[in-house]
Amino acid sequence: MFFLMLRQSFLRGRRRKALAMLTIVLATSLITALMNVSIDVGDKMAKEMKSYGANINIVPKSENISLEIGGVDYNPLAGQVFIEEKDLPRIKEIFWHNNIIGIAPFLKITAETGGREKKRIALLGTSFDTLMPVSGDEEFRTGVRVINPYWQVKGEWPDDNDREGVLAGALLAREMHLKNGDRLAVGIPGDPRRETVFVIKGILSTGGPEESALVAPLPAVQKLSGLEGKVQSVSVSALTVPEDTLSRKARHSSESLTSLEYDRWYCTAYVSSITHQIEEAIPNVTARPIWQVAASEGTVINKIQLLMIVVTAAAFIASGLGISSLMVTTIMERSREIGLMKALGAADREVYLLFLSEAAVVGLLGGLLGCAAGAGLSQIIGLSVFGSTISFNPIVVPVNSIISVMIALAGSLMPSRLITKLYPAEVLHGRR
Repeated sequence: MFFLMLRQSFLRGRRRKALAMLTIVLATSLITALMNVSIDVGDKMAKEMKSYGANINIVPKSENISLEIGGVDYNPLAGQVFIEEKDLPRIKEIFWHNNIIGIAPFLKITAETGGREKKRIALLGTSFDTLMPVSGDEEFRTGVRVINPYWQVKGEWPDDNDREGVLAGALLAREMHLKNGDRLAVGIPGDPRRETVFVIKGILSTGGPEESALVAPLPAVQKLSGLEGKVQSVSVSALTVPEDTLSRKARHSSESLTSLEYDRWYCTAYVSSITHQIEEAIPNVTARPIWQVAASEGTVINKIQLLMIVVTAAAFIASGLGISSLMVTTIMERSREIGLMKALGAADREVYLLFLSEAAVVGLLGGLLGCAAGAGLSQIIGLSVFGSTISFNPIVVPVNSIISVMIALAGSLMPSRLITKLYPAEVLHGRR
């Protein structure tokens, strides 16, 4: 009997129910879109932040050794110990190998230009864009063009297999009056036999120390310096999650973690856990997080997610108020019907249940329609903000259905209290 009354009651006042449903659709579509973006924003923002450079730097473990002499820290092994280039694929073979999106090795030496006016310059060897053989990922590419897309070249990028083509840093080019196509003899100071002639392929602008150096393919610098198969440091770009209490505790000392905390930390893509796993894979190195980059990523992501929570709450409140206004009008219009039900013996709670059930049905239908509209809206946001689509998470559907029903019930709860103030005798005689 109740469901028959609910069906008949639901079919009345279709216009107001359509308006209520539209209100819920608008709110839940916005909430759905924000939830989809919020779930996917971590990876999206991490990828966006990666355009500003690497967030992990790998150096030989000897770089951490220092002696204090006369109040000055001195490292006798600085620049004397190197990383084996053949060990670099191990970085991509750790537990979080899918989060490693870019690697760039570096070898920096002091060189000297030929000619009458010899000049000491920094010669930096690196990979520009080359294929690295990695187990399980045959298409993995490394190089500065991958991890530093903000580097700008006026001219063309040298090929990694080209032993002659180089980039001249903008400051060095301006100081030495270098331009594209110029040939420059470069050798090792004090050893005239070790000299090569480079061709300037482009002028490099980075806003960093690279602008004062000559940037060449790694094999060319290794051969010139006699350090074949060696690199001094490696920059790594990895997708990470923002720091929290657990990661900060592990950052201070991973030994202070309990076994459960350690497992959770190790199996979460914190920058500290990724660096720890890199050091496990290559024992003779130290992996240092670039905390300025890692902290910025976490701060930006947290603020965006907080903004989305605020907007979601505002949408919930606004739609609830809209439902409340429509519900008040509906109850006043159906006061005679309510009075008749009471006169026939219906209790207040039974009338409450009827109206709240109508609101729940309206909320559920509006929520399902809102999910469909929100899925499309999230794609528009993704394409306009991130330049890519947003993945739709199925958990959004039940969560938003519950939220839409809560919106409808929250908006109907207070107006429904008017039912207790409607007395059958007064209503049926037209006094209310």
